[in-house]
Amino acid sequence: MSASGGTKAIVAALAANLAIAVAKFVAFIFSGSSSMLAESVHSLADSGNQGLLLVGGKKAQREATPQHPFGYGRERYIYAFLVSIVLFSVGGMFAIYEGYEKIKNPHDIEHWYWPVGVLVFAIIAETFSFRTAIKESNQLRGNLSWTQFVRRAKAPELPVVLLEDLGALVGLILALCGVGLALATGEGVWDGIGTLCIGVLLIAIAIILAAETKSLLLGEAAGTEEVAKIEKALVDGDTVTKVIHMRTLHLGPEELLVAAKIAVQHDDTATEVATAINAAEERIRAAVPIARVIYLEPDIYSEPTATDGSSPTRTPGGTDSH
Repeated sequence: MSASGGTKAIVAALAANLAIAVAKFVAFIFSGSSSMLAESVHSLADSGNQGLLLVGGKKAQREATPQHPFGYGRERYIYAFLVSIVLFSVGGMFAIYEGYEKIKNPHDIEHWYWPVGVLVFAIIAETFSFRTAIKESNQLRGNLSWTQFVRRAKAPELPVVLLEDLGALVGLILALCGVGLALATGEGVWDGIGTLCIGVLLIAIAIILAAETKSLLLGEAAGTEEVAKIEKALVDGDTVTKVIHMRTLHLGPEELLVAAKIAVQHDDTATEVATAINAAEERIRAAVPIARVIYLEPDIYSEPTATDGSSPTRTPGGTDSH
């Protein structure tokens, strides 16, 4: 996934959320609407989240060190996971608490034009931010559905911004409904119900983000398309005759580790095998440029051993691992 595309979407969301946060807080001061207070905290939390994503992207660019030989690419996953925690605690839990207090002790909304005007402005600004995230994502999404894109994306920035912006737009609509019903009925409890709904929405989005980012932190393999390209690139039909066993792992959104046991001819010399491995590595990097760390182990293919490769104590197609 393009880091520049993700950065553009983050900056657009950050600019929109900072402006919206200030406007919502001013509206809360003049109107006393709990929905506006919850929304201002939500926008402030989102601004902090975008800051975290930018910091994570910057830290991930550091060079590898002896202590961290595979680099710092996963820093982006760590900061994306922090985003889900902030969204859950600062955004969701605060909104639920504020909504509960407003339902328990309702009061009328004063100067109704402040919250209504700010919410309309916020919807326009968030729509611009959401449009930017959609535009950047469409360049990478291909034929995937939006659900598949969020679940399969290896770079966390665009899925995070997409879900945040979607949650913000839905939250603004809920806030507008809560304020509107409170003004129409004269019952401030509707403002509290709208705030409560915003809290539930934010917690749901935070849980989705946490689940997806946790999977990236644990380590995900390359996508099906990339795996097929790597397998095709490995076999030249001459020296490398078969892929016995292969594992891939994302060290970061744009860095892939490839480890494979490959079958070579039993009468090949060491020089021929070494030359074949070097050529296979070049073919892999040409086919999948993000495959930057490659380890290839030559072996003689054995059909009986390959059949027994499902054993957890064996490397498929190879010898006992103990």
